[in-house]
Amino acid sequence: MSVDERLDQIVARHGELSSLMAGGDISDSDEFVRMSKEFAELDPLVACIVELREAQNEAGDLAELIADPGSDDEMRSMAQAEFQELTRRVPEIEKKLQIMLLPRDKADDKNAILEVRAGTGGDEAALFAADLLRMYQRFADKHGWKFEIMSASDTGIGGIKEASVEISGKAVFARLKYESGVHRVQRVPETESGGRIHTSAATVAVLPEAEEVDVHIEDKDIRIDTYRAQGAGGQHVNTTDSAVRITHIPTGIVVQQQDEKSQHKNRAKALKILRARIYDAEREAQANARAEDRRNQVGSGDRSERIRTYNFPQGRVSDHRINLTLHKLEKVLEGEALDEIVDALTSEDQARKLSEVT
Repeated sequence: MSVDERLDQIVARHGELSSLMAGGDISDSDEFVRMSKEFAELDPLVACIVELREAQNEAGDLAELIADPGSDDEMRSMAQAEFQELTRRVPEIEKKLQIMLLPRDKADDKNAILEVRAGTGGDEAALFAADLLRMYQRFADKHGWKFEIMSASDTGIGGIKEASVEISGKAVFARLKYESGVHRVQRVPETESGGRIHTSAATVAVLPEAEEVDVHIEDKDIRIDTYRAQGAGGQHVNTTDSAVRITHIPTGIVVQQQDEKSQHKNRAKALKILRARIYDAEREAQANARAEDRRNQVGSGDRSERIRTYNFPQGRVSDHRINLTLHKLEKVLEGEALDEIVDALTSEDQARKLSEVT
């Protein structure tokens, strides 16, 4: 099938969906929702196709006018100026359309479970993990997303050992998926009297939130243990066995949840995290099957890979996957400049995908 034939099919399908929905003949509400979603996805694509074809037709008309010996000089001069502008615009529209036609990650529209864990570096690593968590909270606020902490284990001095967060909103996973990996910080700790720079790290995992339709967990495949929730220093949070530990036997994935006083709520949260981790593991396996060497891929999600360094003495943030350095450390940690890094990673990923299909 030629490119033009594929574009014709897309335009025809868009028109078909428009007629079906306008006709009022769809009695199944689920089918109507599915069609509405497909129509909404095709709408910007069709607009781009129309823009491209109009520009190409106009360029063709102008080329004829320029070549016509009967055209007066003033008209030909105006046509040449417009033609030059169109020869610049058409490739831009074509590239935009190519990107829109790339296979979409089915998880892009999903909410995300974000997990932050302190790595090497002791208390300084835990403080850095807390900085990252605040960065993502500010980033979520900037985008109008809901940011809900599901569980957190703090150190008592402002740091966190680990935390799990549910972030919900529009295209959350699409914007956050490149954050998975090891984040490294270089700075002088407040407790360091000699002014020496310490290096520590925290690990970030971003998992697409999985619905029950995405991952069905059989009762026979899980073991649920309950125990008494513990606070800092071994103090009992309450006197009932409200904490929950769920083990997924086929994969060995273990999730613990104790932040809620209700065992039922802890179980529900644990199952949500478990589904996300299983779904992420399945996506990882599929990606590995498609590409053996995922290290060459931007945003591979390899949690053992050092992806970014936050250097406080120099006020810079460097993303090692795309050799990008921004001297905007404070703005990145405030969530303001994080979009610049995400946009660059997205563009690099799109360029790689384009190179694979051309």
